[in-house]
Amino acid sequence: MKKFLLSTSIVFFIACSGVKKTQEALNSGNYENAIYKALDNLVENKTKKGNQPYVLLLEEAFKKNTERELKEIAFLQKSGNPADFEAIYNGYLRLKTIEERIKPLLPLPIHEEQRDAKFKFTDYDAKIIVAKNELSDYLYANASGLLLNALNKSDYRKSYNDLKYLDEINPNYKDVQNKIQEAHQKGLDYVQVQLVNDTEQIIPTRLEDELLNFNTYGLNNLWTEYHTNPLQNISYDYEMNVVFKNISISPEQIREKQISKEKQVVDGFTYAVDRNGNQVKDSLGNNIKVDKFKTIKADYYQFTQFKAVQVAGIVSFNDLKTQQQINSYPLASEFVFEHIYAKYDGDKLALDNDLISFLGLAAVPFPSNETMVYDAGEDLKARLKSIVSRQQFR
Repeated sequence: MKKFLLSTSIVFFIACSGVKKTQEALNSGNYENAIYKALDNLVENKTKKGNQPYVLLLEEAFKKNTERELKEIAFLQKSGNPADFEAIYNGYLRLKTIEERIKPLLPLPIHEEQRDAKFKFTDYDAKIIVAKNELSDYLYANASGLLLNALNKSDYRKSYNDLKYLDEINPNYKDVQNKIQEAHQKGLDYVQVQLVNDTEQIIPTRLEDELLNFNTYGLNNLWTEYHTNPLQNISYDYEMNVVFKNISISPEQIREKQISKEKQVVDGFTYAVDRNGNQVKDSLGNNIKVDKFKTIKADYYQFTQFKAVQVAGIVSFNDLKTQQQINSYPLASEFVFEHIYAKYDGDKLALDNDLISFLGLAAVPFPSNETMVYDAGEDLKARLKSIVSRQQFR
């Protein structure tokens, strides 16, 4: 019973809190927020008695929101500023969207007043079409002019954004698709990538190819393309240099460690006797057995094969037009080859389990220097991707 009362209290508190927040949104002039809060609750159960306050709030918020939106649209239309076409278009869209959300819920009864909530709906389709056409003409003229008279790549990108928006609200409008491609092509930053080896070590060709395969990094974004093989018909904006300054490879080493282990183990049994030499029996009359122990020993020899490579370099970005360096980042990685195997003399049972696991292993050939450098490449690729992801050109 107590659990039921507690659950009822929680539901009642949540319901009151929701109504209060909707009322606060209405009182603060955030009519759209109040409308959608009320709608979210009524969609779940419009006939629920506890949802009656939402019907009244929705009715009031709808009326006030419609009046304000239409008043704002009328003001913008009187101003005659083409830059306001988007606000007018979006205003009509918002009005229509709200009506379309309310219509499926009708009728919404107000039980205490014995009536249905009143909503004055309007067909905004014609006004939306007019506003969309005006906005489309404005966007097209503005973007086309910017595309024709662009002073820099930022202008091409602004033109692209306007044209993409125009294509979203009015698909297949004039030659917008062609202009989108033109704006994008002219707004792109092209980056030429070079890899330089200033070390005395050979960088595996396979590693070079993988480091310079930017397609696998997924780094080309909307406005930046990286080319590792420069094209003659492209004027590059930036240069990215990946310079290896040092590749240090340690000598091949075998480190030996000896451990001596001993352990007490059961080695048969004897019968327990009392002080008089008589065998002691348990409550069932059986002779009591006592374990005999012996000490076993083993010498454990652990061998660790070790070889390491450290790669250090720098990644720099240069502006090819100003011949100035924009940014530079250190690039470093390390790869360690380590293999453990072991042998023993004595009784194997004296060894701990974590030591026994190495007994079945034997020495293996050390990897070549080239292989070591290549294995360091996986980490290098991840670090290089992180550097390029952080780099912003504009």
